[in-house]
Amino acid sequence: MKNLRDLSYEDLLAEVAELGEKPYRAEQLYGWIFHKNATEIDQMTDISKVLRERLKGEYYIKGIETLDVKTSPDGTRKFLSGLEDGCRIESVLIPEDDRLTLCVSSQAGCALGCQFCMTGMSGFVRNLRLSELTGQVFSAMSLLNEGERITNIVLMGMGEPLANYDNVVKFLKILSDGKGFNFSHNKITVSTAGLVPAIRKFGYDSKVNLAVSLNATTDEVRSRIMPINKKYPIDELLSALRAYPLHGKKYITIEYVLIKNVNDSIEDANRLIKILRGVECKINLIAFNPYPGTKFQRPEEQRVNYFHKIISDAGYVVIVRASKGREIQAACGQLKGAYDLEENAPGQ
Repeated sequence: MKNLRDLSYEDLLAEVAELGEKPYRAEQLYGWIFHKNATEIDQMTDISKVLRERLKGEYYIKGIETLDVKTSPDGTRKFLSGLEDGCRIESVLIPEDDRLTLCVSSQAGCALGCQFCMTGMSGFVRNLRLSELTGQVFSAMSLLNEGERITNIVLMGMGEPLANYDNVVKFLKILSDGKGFNFSHNKITVSTAGLVPAIRKFGYDSKVNLAVSLNATTDEVRSRIMPINKKYPIDELLSALRAYPLHGKKYITIEYVLIKNVNDSIEDANRLIKILRGVECKINLIAFNPYPGTKFQRPEEQRVNYFHKIISDAGYVVIVRASKGREIQAACGQLKGAYDLEENAPGQ
């Protein structure tokens, strides 16, 4: 049995051909699955009962299960989802001004081992399937209040999106397809820790925005907090970014998590100015969001503001991103980690 939500439009074309059906059936199925959010094959009323019965013998429709939802005083909603094999993933709805952004996970766990990320420290389980990527969008939509709508999608949750390349690219096509979720590609962002070969390919496979988690200005520091740098050092990463094919008026977002006494010095700010020359970018500064057991600390607000001023005075567009949902463990992996600890506590 195949889950219809694991099939892209191209996949559906192949499936209906196997069934001996005409190509327009793929478009019908695609619309029911990803635009109308059908949860049962019998809801597909413009498909004959005979064909529906045949489909039910070979296919099913399955999303993901919401296990827990936590809401912060600032309106951030984090939800924990259960997958068919028992894995758990997190997604976050983040309100800001006139936007409501959904942060999506791309993997169960993460193999990259970034030292400041709770997901990275918890290890890797597997890539998420297409049904589990789209399932996060459907789950988030079910949590919306009257009058709310999701305006932006970011793949900045658990996992490295470009390490789940094929499923993520399929997901992005469905997100931006008018017959799918119908989000503008200008409102979708994929964040990567710096998988250089995938970056070089991605700009030709998708028009969505790219964000890169840089977080250091020297290879010594970046390799220490982001092991991926040992394979793809800063110069190689920035070379790929300078060559990246930007569409329209887009730019690359450089994400820089400020960690006290690690990467927040005046020297770091000045180096950042120099190494980013030639990269069409804006810079997001994010003060580290501590989690239980971490050895890192959040820098003082004054240091964050001074770091911002140095870079801004050099002519870069730089934004200090506010930490959202700190009361509900909104950093990647924190809710899942707390849930696992609670489940495995003595006496449970």
